[in-house]
Amino acid sequence: MALRIGKLFALTPLAMLVSCSQEPATLSHGTPQQLMANEVQPTAEIYWSAVGAISELIDGVSVFREFEPETDEEWQAVADSAVKLRELGAVLASPEYSEGRGDAWLDFAQGLQDVSRQAEQAAIDKDVEAVFEVGGTLYNVCSACHQAYPPAELEPGVVAEPVVNDDA
Repeated sequence: MALRIGKLFALTPLAMLVSCSQEPATLSHGTPQQLMANEVQPTAEIYWSAVGAISELIDGVSVFREFEPETDEEWQAVADSAVKLRELGAVLASPEYSEGRGDAWLDFAQGLQDVSRQAEQAAIDKDVEAVFEVGGTLYNVCSACHQAYPPAELEPGVVAEPVVNDDA
C-alpha cells in the first residue's frame, strides 16, 4: 500500500483564506474570509483527516500507524463533509459571493463542487486509497484558488470572527 500522509493535508494553515476583508457584513455566511475560516477549512479538515498515516515517538520508539474510518458512522461523516464542501462550493459560485470576481472564481467554485462529488463517492465506496487521492485533488483545487485569490493579511491579533446567524 502506498504511503499515505493525510496529516500533511490537515496542516494546511488557516492563513490560506480568501481575501475580501472589505466585504459587507450582510453576506449570508459573512465575508469570503469568514466563510473559509468558519466553514470551508474545518469541513475540508474532516475530509483530509479521515485517512492517512502518522509516525510518532512513543517511549523513545518510532511507531508508524495508518488510520482510516472503521465504522459506517465514521465513513458517513467523511461523505457528509464532502457533501458540505459541494454545498459551500455552490455558495461561493452564487452571485452573492462571485459578483465582481471574474470567471476564474466561478471555475474554482465549480472545481470545488466537482471534486467534492468525487470525494463523496470515494467515501460511499469506503475506498481508502480514493479518499486519499481525492483529498490531494481537493487540496490542489484549494491551493490554486488561493494562488489566484490570495488571502488577506489580517492585522496582528485580528481573526476572522464567526458569523452570528440570527435566523437560526
